[in-house]
Order: sequence, then structure tokens, then C-alpha cells
Amino acid sequence: MKERIITGVIAGLAFILLIIIGGLPFTLFIMLLASIAMIELLRMKHISPFSIMGILSLLFMWVLLIPNQWIEPYISHINRTELFLAFIIIFLAITVISKNCFTFDEVGFVIISSVYVGFGFRFLIETRLAELGLWLVFFVLFLIWATDSGAYFFGRAIGKRKLWPDISPKKTIEGSIGGIGCALAVGLIFNLLVPIFDSLFTVVLISIVVSIVGQLGDLVESALKRHYSVKDSGNVLPGHGGILDRFDSLIFVMPVLYLFHFI
Repeated sequence: MKERIITGVIAGLAFILLIIIGGLPFTLFIMLLASIAMIELLRMKHISPFSIMGILSLLFMWVLLIPNQWIEPYISHINRTELFLAFIIIFLAITVISKNCFTFDEVGFVIISSVYVGFGFRFLIETRLAELGLWLVFFVLFLIWATDSGAYFFGRAIGKRKLWPDISPKKTIEGSIGGIGCALAVGLIFNLLVPIFDSLFTVVLISIVVSIVGQLGDLVESALKRHYSVKDSGNVLPGHGGILDRFDSLIFVMPVLYLFHFI
């Protein structure tokens, strides 16, 4: 427990400081986190990050991760969709060249993992680079933290009905609802102190969406770990597991917020 608290405090303060600094230091830091997260996924699938497929997988993830401001001046004639399709063709060709040493199943895993990590962390970078980006990032983080805290305390206090026992046995429906309620309260207070959104309806809607999607992101990662029979995604954060263990909700939430034009 002591190790967990120390790691949490140091890592949390460093992350908050980099969010405040923003710019290049924040972008490079998030790119590092994304790379570690991708390596964690590759290792779950027993794909060496130093193999040809491992290196190509990281390159594919970086294509999706790098912010538009970095690539448009150099490859404006090529859009990201074309690069995405090119990598898929390369991966499928390798299944033939390698005589199925690298299988179709592994291709699917690599593609989905790259999209999951690449887009998730990229939209975090894009949000911080936007106008009011500092407050938008903190707004989403506070909602996720409020959801986690509310779900934990309400689950322990009144939780009886299991939310999804096959994936995460400790989570309860009561805890999930309590997490949504806490996120809603924190969202309203945050916007009262820092008026990011003009509409109260928008604040309520975003708070509920972030809370629900954040919990779904946590369940997705739990299902992934259960499928591959691992306790944690990695061990870079003593007492906390891996990068995916700490950012699973955030990288699931950010693309959804962009998809619905909430940020």
C-alpha cells in the first residue's frame, strides 16, 4: 500500500504538471505513454516489440497518434486514411510472406490495438492543443476520477448487484450509478468555477457520457486482461500496474467526445 501511494502521488503530480505546461513536453510525454501502452498490448499477445511485426505495429500506432500539426506540413498530399490502408495491406501481405507465422488473428489484434491506443492518446493531445485545452483536459480527468471514486465508495457501501461479474467481479450496479452521480456533481461544480460550456444541458450530458464511457473503457481493459490471463497490463508503475491500467478510461473517453463533437 505504501508503494502504491508513493507511486500514485509522484506520477499524479508529474502528469498534472505536464498538463499545465502543455506544448511539446506534454505531447512527447503522451507519445511515450502511448508507446509503452502499445508494447504492453503486444506482450499480452506474445508479440515481441523488437520483432518486425512489433516494430511495424508501433509505427502504425504512431501514424494514428501523431497530431495533425506535426505531419500536415510534410505529407499534406497524403491523408491519414491512406496511410491506415497502406499499413493494413502490408500486414495482410506479411501473413502470406511469413506463411502464416504471423496470422490473420494477430493482424486483427495489431490493427485494433493500434486504433485503440493511437486514437485514444492522440485525441488527448489534440484536446490539450485546442483553445481552453488545459481546462478541457482537467474537466474530463476530474469526471473520470469522480466516477472511479464514486463507484468505489458507493459500491462498498451499498453495492449488492454485480455489474458484470464475468469481467470484473467487484463492480456493482449501485457503484456504477453512484459513480455517474458523483461525476455529474463534479462536472456541475467544475463548470461553475471554470465556465467552459455555456449550456447547463451540455455540462450534464457530457458528464454522464464521460462517466458511462469511462466505466465501459475500464471494463474493456478488464476483459482484455482476463482474456489473456494477466493481472496487470504491465509493471512500469509499482503498485498500479501498467500504463493501460491507469489510462484505460481516458483513452476510451477522448475519441467518443470527439466523435460527438463535445470537445
